[in-house]
Amino acid sequence: WQTGLMDCCTDCGVCCCGMFCFPCLACQVAGDMNECCLCGTSMAMRTLYRTRYNIPGSLCSDCCITMWCLTCSVCQIKRDINRRRDLGIF
Repeated sequence: WQTGLMDCCTDCGVCCCGMFCFPCLACQVAGDMNECCLCGTSMAMRTLYRTRYNIPGSLCSDCCITMWCLTCSVCQIKRDINRRRDLGIF
């Protein structure tokens, strides 16, 4: 990951969107990955993104993070997508 799970201050816009309009952020992430809007908050989405970009982790960590820190998880994915877009690798 290019930012940590709790690195909300690295992109305050994403953080605010996650806190105040979480369904919107989840749909943005799903749309960015060409998936169904309902999939944006799933463990499968996190695992798909992580494996697509060879990000270290495991199914167990993906499960725990999405279960206990869902908002932080979706914010982290969106920050990573934005950074990869800026680098031209998304």
